[in-house]
Amino acid sequence: MKRNAFRLLMAFALVSMLFTSCTKDFESINTDPNNIPDALPQQLLAPALVGTMTYNMIRNRNFNNELMQVSVNMSDAEGQVFRYDFRNNWSDYLYNGLYSELTNFKDIYRLSSDSGVNYNASYRGIALICQSWVYSILTDTYGDIPYSQSNQGKDSLNYEPKFDKQQDIYLDIFKQLELANTLLAQNTAIIASSDPVYGGNVSRWRKFGNSLYLRLLLRVSAKTEVQSEVVNKIKEIVETNASNYPVFTSNDESAMLRWTGIAPYTSPYIAVREQDFRQPGLAEFFLQNLVNWNDPRIDIPTYGSGGFNRWGIAPSSGAYVGVPSGYAPGENPVKRSYFYSNTSAVSLQTEPMAGMIMNYAELKFILAECAVKGWISASAETLYNEGALNSITLWLPLWPTIINPQTNLPNDIKTFLAAADIEWMESLTVEEKMERIHLQKYYALFLADMQQWFEYRRTGHPKLPKGNGLKNNGIMPARMNYPVYVQSANPTNYKLAIAAQGADDIATQVWWQKP
Repeated sequence: MKRNAFRLLMAFALVSMLFTSCTKDFESINTDPNNIPDALPQQLLAPALVGTMTYNMIRNRNFNNELMQVSVNMSDAEGQVFRYDFRNNWSDYLYNGLYSELTNFKDIYRLSSDSGVNYNASYRGIALICQSWVYSILTDTYGDIPYSQSNQGKDSLNYEPKFDKQQDIYLDIFKQLELANTLLAQNTAIIASSDPVYGGNVSRWRKFGNSLYLRLLLRVSAKTEVQSEVVNKIKEIVETNASNYPVFTSNDESAMLRWTGIAPYTSPYIAVREQDFRQPGLAEFFLQNLVNWNDPRIDIPTYGSGGFNRWGIAPSSGAYVGVPSGYAPGENPVKRSYFYSNTSAVSLQTEPMAGMIMNYAELKFILAECAVKGWISASAETLYNEGALNSITLWLPLWPTIINPQTNLPNDIKTFLAAADIEWMESLTVEEKMERIHLQKYYALFLADMQQWFEYRRTGHPKLPKGNGLKNNGIMPARMNYPVYVQSANPTNYKLAIAAQGADDIATQVWWQKP
């Protein structure tokens, strides 16, 4: 009996030791290195940027591009985005992904704010810029969202955050960008290898922050509640206090995460199956403009490389032919041109510049619109021309030095625009000028998350053709639904949000879009 008791005691001790060991191993294996207590700001920045760009790029490809007639999924099945028809579960991916990355950006700010060896004003400023950028995408996609109480589950155990009004979110984002500009003015060094966007160049982060500031100021500039304040701030940044608000001055300063192909900087497009990447046809609107203009970004003989154009678009029998977007089921247009996959030497799947955040050409078109509206004193024509030029030279830097085969002269942007019948004319009406600016801006925003969709919703430009198969009464969706699980996970605040904003559907306009 004693022997049996001894054996049982030894067995219990052994099981206890094994359980303790397994528990330690489980905790070690299942601890997120990006969220461990002693993580450093420089350890978190690159993973957070890569994660954010992954969510943005996937939704750019299969949501923005389908709505904005860059591509057409070529299917008669239900729930096709190009027909303004998508299921509610489309909302989850971007919402969940971007909020998860906000935790990392907030941790960067917190860790770099602590007194001691980790204190770093530049990481604090960069974290604020990244939070502003991510929150702006979230609120422009969904409308009112958790903001002031978001991402507090770990610290304050607040699992049911309130939804802030979009107006309040924007006004607070402006405060955060002001603080970021002040922090980055100190030019405190950061570790170059921690920064896949600017390689540690703090002054360029400051320029991005202020350029982003102008993007977001313009987005809400039509709202009478804030218009006077917004217009005055635009003028201050651009003219009256420009030295304190440096912005982009060249394509080299554009914000993008360049995919080197070496982990962790491998484009998320590589995860898309090759046949799926080639599957969507290019939309007629996107492609036909480029054809009509003899745009060098789709030219092969003069500006291409190895038989491919710069954007990796496949011609069909020597021509570029697109698919009419929004076609009705049963119309069955034939797919001709498409984006090459990574089996080709040139492909957006392997394109380093596909990690687009904000570029210099976009800034020029922002300023051109401000000039047309009389908010700044610069020449709208000059800004328009510079925007068009830099939209091309971002992809083809040597374009101005190449001899044009039609003119036997070096390429010139005014000549190019005139030949394409899209040159600037002061005799145009304001709406015609807006159409001209935003048609060029549409191409400058190529690959930049969902900025084409946001800008179309704000301005109604560029004018998109309407297919016979469009749902939602043929009206561009104004937002994504909130994820379905939010209704059960945060029911009280969800109900308050829809009571304030409107029904949780794609037709409900967000604050800055409402008249």
